[in-house]
Amino acid sequence: MNKRSFIKSLALLGFSSSSLFNSKAKAKSIYELDFNAPDIWDQIRAAYKLKPDYINLENGYYCFLPEETLEKYIQHLRDVNYHASSYMRTVQWDNKAKSAAKVAELIGADPAEVVLTRNTTESIDLIISGYPWKKGDEAIVSNQDYGSLLNMFELAERRYGIKVKRIDIPMHPENDEEIVDVYEQAITPKTKLMMVPHIVNITGHILPVRKIADMAHSYGVEIMLDGAHAVGHFDFNISELNCDYYGSSLHKWLSVPLGCGMLYVKKGKSQQIRPLLAPYELDQETLLNLNHTGTHAVSTDLAVLDAIDFHNKMGSKRKEERLRYIQKYWSDQVRDLPGVNVNTPKEPQRSCGIGNVGIDAVEPVDMAKILMEKYKIYTVGINGSGVRGCRISPNVYTSENDMDQFVRAIKEMSGNA
Repeated sequence: MNKRSFIKSLALLGFSSSSLFNSKAKAKSIYELDFNAPDIWDQIRAAYKLKPDYINLENGYYCFLPEETLEKYIQHLRDVNYHASSYMRTVQWDNKAKSAAKVAELIGADPAEVVLTRNTTESIDLIISGYPWKKGDEAIVSNQDYGSLLNMFELAERRYGIKVKRIDIPMHPENDEEIVDVYEQAITPKTKLMMVPHIVNITGHILPVRKIADMAHSYGVEIMLDGAHAVGHFDFNISELNCDYYGSSLHKWLSVPLGCGMLYVKKGKSQQIRPLLAPYELDQETLLNLNHTGTHAVSTDLAVLDAIDFHNKMGSKRKEERLRYIQKYWSDQVRDLPGVNVNTPKEPQRSCGIGNVGIDAVEPVDMAKILMEKYKIYTVGINGSGVRGCRISPNVYTSENDMDQFVRAIKEMSGNA
């Protein structure tokens, strides 16, 4: 696509070339904010450069950077460009390791258990593709798992002759045991690996993963968690989850620049996984044996430290509480409306910032289109795996006024105005 066609396509989506290419924002540093002030969330909102064209309720795909992190990232780009090959041949690996260690500290892991990848899909695909499968082995997944990961399991079926069993996660469980039982009933003596979403990407449902992991291990089954939307979203300690493998995308709720993820492999487990790509040195005894991607955007590795600094200054618990508050703020107002279906559990501990809502009389794709064209609210329609609605994923900069406009839109679209 040439530049003229690109700008024309942006215009169709409500973007202007001037606002996209010629804008400069000025915001307070996160270190200048008064976290005891009653207007702290207004101050945090001001740390982001928000487009005035619409309300962004689709942070689930990519949580864009606050201005402070963005400026530091741009400086990293300049620094790497300035040092050129000398940077790439000397300190790039040490710096990547420092960033990975900071991620490990954030989630409560040993630095030897964490490496940086490009996204969740890459992280989990490394495990699926390299797992020591034997013909006839079985794996368990859910129909609400991310589509690309399900496709990778299908490839494993074709390549290795394994069988992949799919379960349906209860959308509104009465208790944790209801979810655990669904996974347990799918286990057979041939089951080797179970993939479970830490938080379901299309509904925001946070699963009782420790209970599922304990159950799986009692049968000798390993467990891999899809934490694409977990790191930087809600507070947890990975050592308490009792999982064997974990993947996440840091460019989502941690607001690292695009193209950064992490892979956790419990100590002692990496040696059984076959590398997808040959590393510089074969048969390494560390997790780096699985982590070779060749030349990549090393500036993103450096920005991980800045994103974590921003996150830590805000505070994991404070951020989690705000995201859960915003989700409950809107979902509690529409949950009992006729013709409206909230596809996210009501209990506070079963969700955080992500929610999903559908309208009986409107198809999800049309719902998203109307929200954007009529109400200037950007989100995404979901129609599959038993979920029918729009995923609503605000962020810490989202205001109650933003959600009031969304609630009004849902009421009008469903005939409950």
